[in-house]
Amino acid sequence: MKGNIVQAGFSIVEVLVASVIISLVLVGLHASTAQALRLVQQSTKRTQASFLMEETIEALRSKRDAGWASSLGTLSAGTTYFLNFDGNAWNITTTNVFVDNLFERKFILENVYRDGNDDIAGSGTLDPNTKKIIVTVSWHAQTGTTTQSMSTYITDMFEN
Repeated sequence: MKGNIVQAGFSIVEVLVASVIISLVLVGLHASTAQALRLVQQSTKRTQASFLMEETIEALRSKRDAGWASSLGTLSAGTTYFLNFDGNAWNITTTNVFVDNLFERKFILENVYRDGNDDIAGSGTLDPNTKKIIVTVSWHAQTGTTTQSMSTYITDMFEN
């Protein structure tokens, strides 16, 4: 009489297949985690850059409030300027100053022209009491240099 032979346990092939599947899952999880960390770092840098741009505009408004004629009114249109805080006050300079040894923050003032209706236009009458500010923040990343820009208008509203 022949008996039924019952084999219990796993064969080497089954163990190998299970090991490969587990390895692939672990590699996939590692790659996903690494990509998520890169995206979080990029997002953090973009957020910091946005804050630096806002800070630049607010610092320039502060300079305007302290006296247009002695600050923004003396700057040349089209020149690249940098902003530096010395612990007491904001200083405008033409020397590049990196923020946290990572971010390059700069701004350019452009002249503003008004048309016959006193609206801002590409040409017309120069408005010496209004400037367009273009703020740019750049930083180096693994994929190359990333740049963000923001622009706004600033006016000598206090006529000082």
